[in-house]
Order: sequence, then structure tokens, then C-alpha cells
Amino acid sequence: MRMLGHEGSLGDRPHREESKMRMLGHEGSLGDRPHRVFIHRSVIYLFYATVSMVIRVISVVVILGTLAECRIPSISKLNNFDYPAINCRKHSAVLTDFGGVGDGKTLNTKAFNSAITNLSQYANDGGAQLIVPPGKWLTGSFNLTSHFTLFLQKDAVILASQYESDWPQLPALPSYGRGREKPGGRFSSLIFGTNLIDVIITGNNGTIDGQGSTWWDKFQKKQLKITRPYMIEIMYSDQIQISNLTLVNSPSWFVHPVYSSNIIINGLTILAPVDVPNTDGIDPDSSTNVLIEDNYIVSGDDCIAIKSGWDEYGIKVGKPSQNIIVRRLTCISPKSALVALGSEMSGGIQDVRIEDVTAINTESAVRIKSAVGRGAFVKDIFVKGMDLNTLKYVFWMTGSYGDHPDNGFDPNALPKISGINYRDVTAKNVTIAGKVEGISNDPFTGICVSNVTIEMSAHKKKLPWNCTDISGVTSNVVPKPCELLKEKEIECPFPRDKLPIENVQFKTCNFQSSVF
Repeated sequence: MRMLGHEGSLGDRPHREESKMRMLGHEGSLGDRPHRVFIHRSVIYLFYATVSMVIRVISVVVILGTLAECRIPSISKLNNFDYPAINCRKHSAVLTDFGGVGDGKTLNTKAFNSAITNLSQYANDGGAQLIVPPGKWLTGSFNLTSHFTLFLQKDAVILASQYESDWPQLPALPSYGRGREKPGGRFSSLIFGTNLIDVIITGNNGTIDGQGSTWWDKFQKKQLKITRPYMIEIMYSDQIQISNLTLVNSPSWFVHPVYSSNIIINGLTILAPVDVPNTDGIDPDSSTNVLIEDNYIVSGDDCIAIKSGWDEYGIKVGKPSQNIIVRRLTCISPKSALVALGSEMSGGIQDVRIEDVTAINTESAVRIKSAVGRGAFVKDIFVKGMDLNTLKYVFWMTGSYGDHPDNGFDPNALPKISGINYRDVTAKNVTIAGKVEGISNDPFTGICVSNVTIEMSAHKKKLPWNCTDISGVTSNVVPKPCELLKEKEIECPFPRDKLPIENVQFKTCNFQSSVF
């Protein structure tokens, strides 16, 4: 295997010069010793030749040893392996080939950037994969490239730097107009990419640790001047896979694909303290054709939040989130939602399909958040098969989530919430069955709820349902819903057709120790 980053390095090795110096010293000393003068020239020649040959042999052995040590230090220790991916790669390299040191102390930002820059030359030649081997790899923010796979082996841990200087600053997202937490810009995510095609972040359950405690502390003490970084953010990109990893302690949101399409996010374990705000798990934002499945999330905020821009800025960009599937998700979020739609939904949210999901000790199930000034729409939402245990709300919708980027929002920009469908729900230990509140001159319409059984907790509210400015129907729901949801013998719809993202076939890809 030709390892990148080491070409020409042997010519800089000092042992060659040291060998020459030793040879020159011997030659000079023989000429200075008078008692050796009578030796025949042929003997002297033979002696020189023998010494020269011995030194050359020793030099070759040293050089070969250095080659073995420096040119393939990590490849020789890595076994071949297979993994599923949307696309396979022709070329491979290991982080240590570019100076990476996995001791948890050495900063590896330069190694990551050097590796990815070097591997980008293979984008049009079958692509490349960068292997992160076992170890603790401290790094600041780094950028991905197209036709590229970042693969974390088992026991590989990418550790995020806790120094702000290791995180470049970025301008605000166009559909937000400012940082989500502060006016102005924001810090780049730990792993960032923009205008990419065919990018994969995966592994054998390797770990990315955002080491977010420093950021959380600064945020709570109001010491940050711009918005906290996310763990992974991919912008303006197509064909994205993020899978089979453990993500822990992000400074803020964990996974944020924005203005992107054809995205698969599966097999993630996402963990954050449940008392830390804004540590959303997966937030598809103004993105299309998204499949989110088989994930386990513990969060201090929404496990999944589907977004599309904030007030007048989101309306101007006008890029919806649509054709999104969420299935086989387990969520623990005592202060937030299993899945939230909004509140930043000013580009619109449409055709979201949520199926076979579980929430435990979570504030609410599938929640809709909007407000005057948001504009746009949330429509054609389908939820089927929720298993819920210990929730405050099963059904929660609000039109008064009044959080605005500035005073420039349009009070006449009213969101249209319609075609919201829930069916096949079981819930235990619930405080409030439903809190469903539209906007006084802009009611939420077309709500359908069927085949729902809710067991209320000992601390239940006197009225299990609270409904205003809404309309819809229910069938076979316990406890009895509010009067604005009319009883009707009906099974709420759930689409049977497949979205294009469901037709993507994974390939069996591999890493071999001799790819170049």
C-alpha cells in the first residue's frame, strides 16, 4: 500500500548523514596511522570494500526498519472489515498516516484536515475513506469532502476540543437571519461539510464526544457571544449517510442536516444529560427525502426536531422540510418531545411519516410548535404506532410558541396547520392526554386521532383534554377527547406508498490493508 503523506520523507532521515560521517572518519584515521603504511594496497582496498559493504547492509536494514515503522505504522495493525454504506470507496488511509496521535491530549485538527484534503483528490477516482483507529483523537472543527467516508472503528473516540479558538466562526444560516441563541454568527460544527455529494460518517459503533460541559456552563452563565456549535452539520449537500455511531455530549444540537437531500440517519446512540437545554438529537432542517430509523436518543431537548427556518428569514428562503420518515426510535427526554415539528417551520413542513416509536419518561410525544409570524405550513403529518410510558402530554400542539429572531417578523404571517393524523397509540402513566391549541383567527384543522388508549397517572389533571381553535375527528379514543374533536367511525390514514429514500440499497463495503 502506498501511504499518503510520507513521500520523500526518507531523504530527510538523519541516519543517512550519520552513516556517511562514520565512513569518512574511518577513512581519514587509516591514513594517519604510520604503522599501517606497509600494508599492501590490495589489502587496503579489500578492507575498504568490506567496511563499505557492511555499512551499506546496516544502512539498508535501518532504512527498511524505518520504512516499516513510518510508512505503514497503523495499516499493519488493522484487520480487514466490512460495513454497510450507500457507496463504497476505492482508496483508503488511516488517520495516523497523517500524523494523528490518539492519546487524548495531542490536538489532531491538522491531521484530520491534511488527511481529508489529501483524500479529496480521489473524489473522481472511486472516492476515499479515512479510518479512525482505536484511540482518543482530540480535535477542533474540521471539514469533510465529497465522495468520502469517515469511519470510526470500535474503541475509536473523536474528542472535541474545549477551546473556542479551535472552532471557526460561521455566518448565520440564511433561513434564520442570526444565530439561534445569539445575534450574529455561530461556531462551526465539530464535523462540518457544505456543497457536498456522497458523504458518509459511520463506524463500528465508534464514539464522537463533544465534551460539551464547558459550552453548557458558558451558555448558562451567558458568557458566549455567539451561538454554540453543533456536533455534525451538513449543508447544501446530497446523498448523506450518518450511521452506527455513539454520539455523546454535544455542545448543542447533535446532527443537523440543512438545505440538503437524500439523507439516511440510522443506528445512532445519542446521549446527553437530560437537564442540558438545546441538545436536540437529530434536526433535519429545510431538507428533503430523509430516512431516520433505528436510533436511541437521550436528550435534554427534542429527540428529533424537524425545522425549516425562522420567521421572515425562513419565509424568504422558502425551503421546506418534506418527505421525511422516522421509525423505530426510542427517546428519553423529560423536558421535551419524542418528535417536534417546529417551532422554526417558516419554510414549511410536509409529508412526515412517523411509525413504531417509543418514548419513556418524556414530556410529550409528537408535538407541533408554531406561532404568529412563522407563516408557511405544517401539513400531511402521519403518525402510526406509538408506545409511550410516563409522559406529561400525549398530544400537544400550540400556536403560541412565541420565540422570534427579532422584531421584524410579520404579525400577519400565520401558519397553516392541517392534515395531522395519529393512530394506534398506547400510553401509560400520563398527566394530560391532550393539549391542542390553535390560533384564534387561524385554527388548526383536519386533525384525526384513532385507536388510542391512554392510562392516566395518579397525578392526572382534572380535565384530560384541553382544546381551543381546532377542528377534527376521533375514533376509539380513551379517555374521551374534547368536543372540538368530533367522534366518527374512522381509521386515520397512513400512507402505503414508499418514498424514494426507502428504495436506497446499502452496499457491503470493506477496508483492506492494501488499497493504494
